[in-house]
Amino acid sequence: MADESRGWEFFTGFLIGGVVGAAVALLLAPQSGEETRALIRDRSVELRDRGIELSEEARARAEQLAGEARQRAEELEKRGRMAFEEQRARLQNAIEEGKEAAGRKRDELMSRLESEKTKRAT
Repeated sequence: MADESRGWEFFTGFLIGGVVGAAVALLLAPQSGEETRALIRDRSVELRDRGIELSEEARARAEQLAGEARQRAEELEKRGRMAFEEQRARLQNAIEEGKEAAGRKRDELMSRLESEKTKRAT
């Protein structure tokens, strides 16, 4: 995130420096005032167009990154659901196996109890 901020800071400084540098160069150039104003006007139009172009590129890139982020989030959500369902199925199987084991153990203990009763009765 900090790298993105530095990128915008650099871009903004670059544009401001370009405008100031161009204006100073034009003002100090050995031309008439009308020619200088025309050059400034032309340069400002060029810079404005370039700024619009760069902002459109930045917006397109941001939209692309947002789309990629949405896609990744959907993939992660899908993986999470699959993992959840898998774990739920494993837990359900473990519960069923536990019930079966408890039933077998109960039957075994009941058999022992019956055999002990039979031994004592005889």
